[in-house]
Amino acid sequence: MKEKKSILSPKERRQRNREEMEHAILEAARQVMREEGVAALNLQEVARRVGVRAPSLYEYFPGKMALYDALFRMGVRLYAQYMNRLTEGTDEFWGRAQAGLENYMRFAQEYPELYQLVQERPVPGFVPSEESMEESRRLLTMTDTIIEKGIERESLALGITVPEARDLFLALMHGLTALHMANEPELPVGSGRFGSLLPAALALFHAAWEPEPSKIDDEQKEKK
Repeated sequence: MKEKKSILSPKERRQRNREEMEHAILEAARQVMREEGVAALNLQEVARRVGVRAPSLYEYFPGKMALYDALFRMGVRLYAQYMNRLTEGTDEFWGRAQAGLENYMRFAQEYPELYQLVQERPVPGFVPSEESMEESRRLLTMTDTIIEKGIERESLALGITVPEARDLFLALMHGLTALHMANEPELPVGSGRFGSLLPAALALFHAAWEPEPSKIDDEQKEKK
């Protein structure tokens, strides 16, 4: 017996239509940014691509900066999905660190316009809303949690604070990705002049942060 499809109320239909138009506008804006540059977003061109007049866009986004903010939030949420893969794939810190380096570069390759908007802020005058920044800050909290669990499981001996360790890791991760995207964006993760340095970057952190065996043994003896 076939299941009957529920009939949407007029309000529900209007909401669905609005969501579909918002999605179409965001996708058109992403295409324009990829082709023309993130800072070159043109509302008239976006409107043309979705088949409406430019003033109609203001029914969905009150201005260009509001559209940028929605795109910023989209980028943060998509990258959060990449971050979630770190916690799903392995519990071991160094495995997560390796995945973090690779996933960051992979995100930049798959969503270059959103990567630039979120991580490089290339639009003069654009400041993300507090709502968007709150979502962005959650990503930092996720990274802090991964580092803290590494310390708890005696995988790390930092010598610096957790926020400092996080920021140092982010700086190197972003630097390699930015250079890869500027020079050889067509090459896959792990290859090319800068992409091939990901294992070496991980080795640097490993050498600096891995606890010395003697210290681990002493700590274990103290616990007994």
